Amino acid sequence: MTTPRASAISKLHPQPGADETTLAKLGYKQELYREFTPLEVAGLAFSFVGVAPSIASVLFYAIPNGGPFAMVWGWAFACPFIMCIGMAMAELASAAPTSGGLYYWTYSLASPRCRNFLSWIVGYSNTIGIITGVASVNWACTIQIIAAISIASPDQVHATTNQQLYGIYAALFLSQAVLVSFSTKVLARLQRLFTLVNACLCFIIIIALPIATPPDYRNSANFALGEFTNLAGWPSGFAFILSLMAPLYTIGGYDTSVHMSEEVSNAAMAIPWAIVGSIAVSAVLGCGVNISLAFCMGTDIGSVLNSPIGQPMAQILFNSLGQKKALALWCLIIIAEYMVASNCLLVGSRQTFAFARDGALPFSRYLYRINRHTGTPVNTVWFDTICALAIGLLSFVSTEAIDAVFTISVTASYIAYITPITTRFAFKNDFKPGPFHLGKLDSTF
Repeated sequence: MTTPRASAISKLHPQPGADETTLAKLGYKQELYREFTPLEVAGLAFSFVGVAPSIASVLFYAIPNGGPFAMVWGWAFACPFIMCIGMAMAELASAAPTSGGLYYWTYSLASPRCRNFLSWIVGYSNTIGIITGVASVNWACTIQIIAAISIASPDQVHATTNQQLYGIYAALFLSQAVLVSFSTKVLARLQRLFTLVNACLCFIIIIALPIATPPDYRNSANFALGEFTNLAGWPSGFAFILSLMAPLYTIGGYDTSVHMSEEVSNAAMAIPWAIVGSIAVSAVLGCGVNISLAFCMGTDIGSVLNSPIGQPMAQILFNSLGQKKALALWCLIIIAEYMVASNCLLVGSRQTFAFARDGALPFSRYLYRINRHTGTPVNTVWFDTICALAIGLLSFVSTEAIDAVFTISVTASYIAYITPITTRFAFKNDFKPGPFHLGKLDSTF
């Protein structure tokens, strides 16, 4: 990876403001339009998490590895640790708000002897994590579409081929690539709709689901909060650890706003608050969704996990709401999941753009380009799309192979998260906090 380029101010901003000046000090010129408001980038971070659709995607990690106990208490256990990482990342984002984010911080804070290597590791981990992340989200959306067809079927059974699954998966990606290729202004305004849909969906599940659930499927507090069901066969302690994949995946990606740093106004404050706010709101709403599901899933956990619909959460909704209402709510979940995937692709394209800008990717000279019509890095949008379409071919290998993409996404992302935070304290450096800082609590976090 090359050393960041010399400071420059883009022709887009002949009278540089504070954001452009800060970016120039970091070694980059302003090339993208700053159309996102602080609230819109916070909405992007929240809708990227996509609490309800993401929980629906990974409920199969929690149910067999602890049941309702793991769903509720695994979430409560993981969230404080996620917040600690988020707070530490927010402080770094305030000090150096650039789209490269994590790999740039690592380069700036690590020892000269290993900074290139560590920055390379973080940059590729971050890029791989986001691309596999959007692949996993769209694969989950594909499975959710099949589940919707199953709900609508008379016997709730619908057989599909691998070719049909991949066709849906590819169609989702191609439509999202077109959407994400629009101008920054359009994408910024869309976040208002995305945020509203995701928030409303959470409240529907938290409030309406318990009201509509028949008495036969309502669980006692002892069962919902204390029943540990181990269907996977692992030792109970290890099973509980495996169940943590659900919250780690769902509230993962809180570096989302970091990669939009060069497209938001007042980035040094907007980005860190977007990180912290999205984690806090997602943690609270996610806890509410999990508690609601635990109280409304019935006591036959095995039938929920192995239902003909193929999605545990879809089966819970079907049992509680009946066919028509469950199908309507499930379609809303699919729409929200589509929005999550669109934002994943948007964020991934900005990370790829930043990494190519520093010459760290193959074909960097072609990826580091701004479309003159939209003012956005369209080439990196389609590069990430092609990579994710290639990952989707794993579906022809086996279900386990494509499901492993979920794990790769989480693992790669946390390597990228932890490394710059560690380098800040492991090496001597002249780190200077930005306007958002933790003061004496920084070492604690």
